[in-house]
Amino acid sequence: MPRVILTGPGKKALLRLEPDPDGPWWSLQHAPVGDQRAWSVSFGARTPVEIIAGFTDALTAPVAAAPAPAPDPYGPLRQAGWHEGRDHDGLASPDGLSHVEHFTDGETDCWFAKTAVSEDPESLIWRAYLSGDTPAHLITAFTRALADPAPLLRDAYPLRVPLNVRRQAQVTMTQRPATEVEFALERRVTALANQKKQSAPAPVPPKSPRPRRTR
Repeated sequence: MPRVILTGPGKKALLRLEPDPDGPWWSLQHAPVGDQRAWSVSFGARTPVEIIAGFTDALTAPVAAAPAPAPDPYGPLRQAGWHEGRDHDGLASPDGLSHVEHFTDGETDCWFAKTAVSEDPESLIWRAYLSGDTPAHLITAFTRALADPAPLLRDAYPLRVPLNVRRQAQVTMTQRPATEVEFALERRVTALANQKKQSAPAPVPPKSPRPRRTR
């Protein structure tokens, strides 16, 4: 069973992958920084890795010099055709399988997301939790990845796609070049590294010492 712990360069963030049959597999805790309070997120075992990657990509992306207005995390979902849930709490996907809700009650403030075939607890496919203090642009990165219509590339055999998901999802069988799969991780790491290089500020050349006057 894989167990991975990654620490951010500033020692402020901790990403943990720890398979737990009774809890989330992925969890991230971030310490307070300045006015930003501590926050945390967690993802269930079957959360599509593309959604988790959308969140971590935004987390590691270079910070813009000028702060932008806080985005609306519901925005990408509304643009993708999501609608109000049954009790007008949060938004539901067009097929009714996924639901996202910003829950606030007194001092409680958090975001929930889940995908389930039905209301039966046994039909739950995956669940995610984001504390209310999670920066809005990171929550929006999560909802943007969730609303992305691009198909998820999966090996259908053996049991790479859960049976209850296979009954609901639109599955298309296609052959992919071996090189596309073999070097996918390497290309992704290279692309992220290049993004950081392009966004890094240009180094300031050192000042030349002033010439000394001689007699």
